[in-house]
Amino acid sequence: MLSRRNVRIKVMQVLYAAQRQGFSTPNAYVSLLNSMTRNTFKLYLENLLIFQRVCEYAKHDFATRQAKLRPTEEDKSFRPVLADNQCVQSLSDNNDLSQIYDRYGVRSMIDADQIQSLYREFGKTDTHQSFLEIPNPSNEETKTLLLALYKWLQKQDLFLNMVEDQFPLWNEDKSLVIGAMKKTIKSMPVDASFYHDYESPSEAITDFGRPLLRFVVEAEETLLERIKTVLQNWDADRVAIVDMILLKMAVGEFTQFPAIAPEVTINEYIDISKAYSTPKSREFINGVLDNLKKQLEKEGLI
Repeated sequence: MLSRRNVRIKVMQVLYAAQRQGFSTPNAYVSLLNSMTRNTFKLYLENLLIFQRVCEYAKHDFATRQAKLRPTEEDKSFRPVLADNQCVQSLSDNNDLSQIYDRYGVRSMIDADQIQSLYREFGKTDTHQSFLEIPNPSNEETKTLLLALYKWLQKQDLFLNMVEDQFPLWNEDKSLVIGAMKKTIKSMPVDASFYHDYESPSEAITDFGRPLLRFVVEAEETLLERIKTVLQNWDADRVAIVDMILLKMAVGEFTQFPAIAPEVTINEYIDISKAYSTPKSREFINGVLDNLKKQLEKEGLI
């Protein structure tokens, strides 16, 4: 599920946390990385459950309207289209998915009153009202509505607050989770085990993230000495903590992952430094990594 960029950020965060907390064993590093990966999947599950619950609330709305002593014409004509379709039912009737929600403790993250509010507001939109007028919507028409619902949710402060209350740093995985949600909706009705594609560690974790993390931890002193050789007029102790971590990771990529072009590695860490380090880090990271790349090329190490 995770991209290499997401994995780089998580490895950086693990290494930063290790410096602050003083990890004593290599397993502690990997354990924290695994926990972060698990949280990304939980974030996806929370998005999915909010989306699912908003759709399912249409059944409650329908039952309430039908129970009225004096229903309006609107009440009489109302159809719970958000819930009463094959796409959403493939989530509602999925026992395996229900167990996954329980296993990851996602249900406790969702407040019923907030779901009701989101449903009520979406029900007022032209998108929903227009869909109600379609006599027998196809699966493709339904998926278009569901995609519109999820896009609408992303713009609602209430939805964003629900997510941020559980995952304050969710912006780091936001684009990844949104992409996974869109892919899920487009593949509806889903099969029973569809979530495995998002739960299982991706190659970016197993073949890139964990090996990179282990290498940086095990070769930390060697990497530091290597970096010191190109720190002209700079004391290594004065280098920002995040910058030093990014430099060590980049050298690890240079030497341990020949399939990744050094120029790609440099650009990735420059971008990460812009978001997570000091205003001057971009130029500093660029200059140091360029010199390190040249040095390693001369030695035949990349």
